[in-house]
Amino acid sequence: MNETLSLFGLATTPLELLSFVLSVVTVWLNIRQNHWAWLFAILSSGLYGGVFFDAKLYGDMGLQLVFITVSVWGWYQWLHGDDTHERLPVTQLTARGRAVAALAWLGAFAVLAWFLRSFTDTDVPYADGFLTAGSLVGQVLLSRKRLENWHVWIAVDVLYVGLYLHKGLLLTAVLYAMFVVMAAIGLRAWRRSMGQHGQASATMVLK
Repeated sequence: MNETLSLFGLATTPLELLSFVLSVVTVWLNIRQNHWAWLFAILSSGLYGGVFFDAKLYGDMGLQLVFITVSVWGWYQWLHGDDTHERLPVTQLTARGRAVAALAWLGAFAVLAWFLRSFTDTDVPYADGFLTAGSLVGQVLLSRKRLENWHVWIAVDVLYVGLYLHKGLLLTAVLYAMFVVMAAIGLRAWRRSMGQHGQASATMVLK
């Protein structure tokens, strides 16, 4: 699965290619708020763990293991996550929630960058740590259907394009460029869904 092949002029491997396809399906299903997205997330994360190990992106490799765990929790949340155990609606963070998310990102970055610099042979400890921390925050927000998860993914994915180009993961760089566009589409779709949910709630109150 690690032999090099060429796809439209891009050097890749069968493992990276399969991970690519599963990741696109995952984000497409996330945009549609389809809970089966979590199954594809688990599969793509498992495969990308191997891709990132080969590239010495150990923060991203470890992140895939966390993603698998969070995906199981997120799957449950999407199906039974609100107080009435109904399908979880799209909501926004409060100002305090946004501050907590930002502090969590910075705190996780500090810890991960230190760990990667001290205990691994990666040549990009700060970039890997910063983007891994951001991805963790984005994944938790996604699991709770917070609208701001798309803001996080847009920022993270833009930076990941540069990192993966630097590491020679050309197909994955293309994937994350696609993710930027898909995240923008997801932000718009979820904002519209949130508005529709608010209108439906208002109608129920009036009735």
